[in-house]
Amino acid sequence: MVYTFRIVSDEVDNFRREIKIDADVYFMDLKNAICESVGYDKHQMCSFFLCEGNWEKTKEITLEDMGSDSADDVYLMDDTIISDFIEDQGQRLIFTFDYMTDRSFFMELKEITTGKNMSEPLCTLAMGVPPSQTIDLAEFEAKADAKAASAIEELDEDFY
Repeated sequence: MVYTFRIVSDEVDNFRREIKIDADVYFMDLKNAICESVGYDKHQMCSFFLCEGNWEKTKEITLEDMGSDSADDVYLMDDTIISDFIEDQGQRLIFTFDYMTDRSFFMELKEITTGKNMSEPLCTLAMGVPPSQTIDLAEFEAKADAKAASAIEELDEDFY
């Protein structure tokens, strides 16, 4: 079975990637395919999050076990097969590629092709320039402050 994932960013409007990948490979293979498609370093800490329809995170599939004291199960990309968690067209994931600033790609399973297999993942669509993998923390805070100030300006005095 072959899955086709669409990947978008909330930072870059015209950015989009589509990755075709065999359903029975590991999340590590999907991470590597994403990183290759956008030119990111594959060794940076990152995670996938399975999501509900409203992008609410449920389970995390991470690159490394960080020794969490949580009672939740730890799922590692090396050990977790995609089809064990992704089964339905329209299912959503978040791929967090920058932990320091919580920057992510939003992913959706767009197509399931049964009766076929792939030996290697393939990027079938590459539109736009991806956001940089890391961002200067001061630059990030300045953007966040500007966004917050803009939101406050939009509030009407009657709001209170």
